[in-house]
Amino acid sequence: MGTLSPVLSVGEEDEEGLASGATIKFGTVEALEHVRRLTDVGAMTRLLHECIAYQRSLDLELESLLSQRTDLDRQHINLQKSAQVLKIVRADSDYILSNVRSTCDLADQVSGKVRELDLAQSRVNSTLLQIDAIVERANCIDGVKRALEAEDFESAAGCVQTFLQIDAKYRDSRSDQTEQLMASKKQLESIVRIRLSNAIDQRDHPSILRFVRLFSPLNLEDEGLQTYVGYLKKVIAMRSRLQFEHLVELMEQNPSGQNRVDFVGCLTDLFKDIVVGIEENVEILRCLCGEDGIVYAIIELQEECDSRGSLILKKYMEYRKLGRLATEINSYSKNLLSVGSSEGPDPREIELYLQEILLLTQLGEDYTEFMLSKIKGLSSVDPEVGPRATKAFRSGSFSRVAQDITGFYVILEEFFMVENVRKAIKIDEHVPDSLTTSMVDDVFYVLQSCCRRAVSTSNINSVLAVLSGTINLLSNEYLEALQQKMREPNLGAKLFLGGVGVQKTGTEIATALNNVDVSSDYVLKLRHEIEEQCGEVFPTLADREKVKSCLSEVGEISNNFKQALIAGMEQLVATVTPHIRPVLDGAGAISYELSEAEYADNEVNDPWVQRLLHSVENNVAWLQPLMTANNYDSFVHLVIDFIAKRLEVIMMQKRFNQLGGLQLDRDARALVSHFSGMTQRTVRDKFSRLTQMATILNLEKVSEILDFWGENSGPMTWRLTPAEVRRVLGLRVDFKPEAIAALKL
Repeated sequence: MGTLSPVLSVGEEDEEGLASGATIKFGTVEALEHVRRLTDVGAMTRLLHECIAYQRSLDLELESLLSQRTDLDRQHINLQKSAQVLKIVRADSDYILSNVRSTCDLADQVSGKVRELDLAQSRVNSTLLQIDAIVERANCIDGVKRALEAEDFESAAGCVQTFLQIDAKYRDSRSDQTEQLMASKKQLESIVRIRLSNAIDQRDHPSILRFVRLFSPLNLEDEGLQTYVGYLKKVIAMRSRLQFEHLVELMEQNPSGQNRVDFVGCLTDLFKDIVVGIEENVEILRCLCGEDGIVYAIIELQEECDSRGSLILKKYMEYRKLGRLATEINSYSKNLLSVGSSEGPDPREIELYLQEILLLTQLGEDYTEFMLSKIKGLSSVDPEVGPRATKAFRSGSFSRVAQDITGFYVILEEFFMVENVRKAIKIDEHVPDSLTTSMVDDVFYVLQSCCRRAVSTSNINSVLAVLSGTINLLSNEYLEALQQKMREPNLGAKLFLGGVGVQKTGTEIATALNNVDVSSDYVLKLRHEIEEQCGEVFPTLADREKVKSCLSEVGEISNNFKQALIAGMEQLVATVTPHIRPVLDGAGAISYELSEAEYADNEVNDPWVQRLLHSVENNVAWLQPLMTANNYDSFVHLVIDFIAKRLEVIMMQKRFNQLGGLQLDRDARALVSHFSGMTQRTVRDKFSRLTQMATILNLEKVSEILDFWGENSGPMTWRLTPAEVRRVLGLRVDFKPEAIAALKL
């Protein structure tokens, strides 16, 4: 109830203080003392009212508490019931606790007994196993002796292996049994070695496999692996030696080299024997030393490849006299491209040598890649084995000789390429139903074949050397051959004898231009093809960048061809335009100050446009079937350029009225319509200045130009400058110069 103690307002413990708002608490000694000191009736009355209010608040609180009595009684009863249940639970818990303690004590006693029994059992089991091991070792000793007497070497090896396994497990085994077994083991090893040696001497492969398998249970895996791989090397060496001797016999029978001696077949058989030697013996090699045994065999047999394979390649170079042939080619000039075709070896023989060299080098590369991939595919081999094997393969004697023969290949390939390109240029002739001469297809066929062959060697240096030779040929001799025909003097006189186009001369000129045009496309196609092939053959970024750098020069050659084509085309246009210009200049005599009648008559009787178009047809269109589509389009556009520029000059010298402007617009539309049918490219831009002149000359008044100029131009782009616009406006006879000068353009 203390929380409900009233607060009474008092002053400094007197009547005035009660009126000032000081506080006191009802029910305390201090409150009682204050009440006793009260003398003022008003203060007593206020205190009485406050006391009554305090009493009422107490009544309300009591009523609230009494209203909770029912719930409190119910909870009290429940607590009494819970107390009774807890007493029962406690009694049961005490009982369970006593049982658990007794059980725990019993379990401790039992577990102690169990540990004692387990220790005793383990000792008994260990003793029994040792007894079994002694018995088993004795059985193994007896088994080895019986198997040796019966020459059952597999069973004897099995007994030895079992004994060694037991002996390794129980180091406390009896020494006398070990000594007996080791004696029998040495006897068995001696027998196996002797029998294996005899089988190898007799080339008895089944017996060899039988005795090699016995090395593993005898813990002689390394010795067995070395012996067996040595046997494989002997077999491969013997087969290769016999084939090589046969090859030498054929060489002696054909010293001139006229008949083909199959060096490729001999090298193929060597690689095949090595690969088969690995593939067919994977199981026995893995049985001896796991996958490490396979790697060991591959590396060991590679020595046979280095010795026998390099011997075959050297004999090939000797037979084909590649050294002397290379010296003969190099002696002509320090620059291979200047070798004279009449002095060099027969390119047909060179091509045969190139094919042989390519086959030999490809065989070596395919064999090397197969063996290296075989090593990389073995999962349990040390990761460092792959790089070491790659280095061993790439630095072996076979690889070095292959590099030597590749060096000869480059010399022969460049000579073959130069000679055949020069021959193609020399025998150049017209091909029926073709827009180019034979030189174009022949030259690019040779270059394509040589580049493909170079890429097939998988040697980046060979590719770069052949590409360099290709670039030199295209940039010099071939480009000179293309330009030679276009430099012929008196071209115009021959093309239009008697004022009429000469078909033969036109064919020669068009074909010369076609050669350049097609060659430009062929260069880009050759570049694209080489880039794709090198991307497949050379995986490293460095090699690709080298090829890309070299091929960039090939792209420049295409641009040089296009520049030569433009020069030749301009020369042809310069020959044609003199026959068009007289008709074109005739437009200068035509008046554009027209009356209504004259304008209407011009619509029926065109004054000059049709004559111009007829002249163009006679002097230009007859060359269309003789030219490539690209060349003819370029030719027509150059003629159109000439016509459009000449017309601008002519029209700038005339005077116009509005009907004359309409006539010029009609003339320009007729020209655009006709020339659009002559070429696949748009021609509107060629006549855009002339068309804009006609638009200006059609205006009703000078100020109308502002509706088409500047921000009001819309989609039209003005090709005329402000000064030219004023000049064109000045051509109208009815436009005042002051109005034109006042324009703000």
